[in-house]
This record gives sequence, C-alpha cells and structure tokens, in this order.
Amino acid sequence: MFGIGLPELIVIMVVALLVVGPSKLPDLARSLGKTFQEFKRMADDVKETLEDETTDVKDSSEQQAESKEEPEKESDKTETVQEQTDSTKNDFGHEKGEK
Repeated sequence: MFGIGLPELIVIMVVALLVVGPSKLPDLARSLGKTFQEFKRMADDVKETLEDETTDVKDSSEQQAESKEEPEKESDKTETVQEQTDSTKNDFGHEKGEK
C-alpha cells in the first residue's frame, strides 16, 4: 500500500513496542484501527458524493443537449410543411388548378 514491506513493518512494530510499552500497545493498535476505519469510511462517502454529482452533471448536460435538438426537429417539420405548401402553388402564389 505505501511500499512498506515485511522487514519495515517489523522494525516499526519493535520501535512502537519500545516507545509505548507492552501494556499500552494493544490500546494503541485498537485506536489506530478505529482511526483508519473512520478515515476509510469518510473517503468512501466523499467518493460516493462525487460520483453522484458527476452523474447529476452528466444528466443535466444530456437534457440540455436534447432540448437543443428539439427546436431543430421542429424547424425541420416547419420546412417540410412549407415545401408541401410551395409544391401545391404555382409561380404566382395561387393554388394549382386555379386561374
């Protein structure tokens, strides 16, 4: 995890045993374990929050992209109706078949 191998870990444990003493070492290990557990829990919460926010941003951008596409589709429909109307009129703007 931090590049600490077995020999380094043994040296750390021996130093901790000498500094803290054998009676306080289990309490120290227990408190360190709880601290690391709490740190991991907080890191997971932050990660989850970031993922939720990222998902929300992606959803918003997709909705904006869809809303930009909808007017284009409406303009395509308008152009189609205009083309149909123009095809039924002659050069003078009158309905074909009228004089």
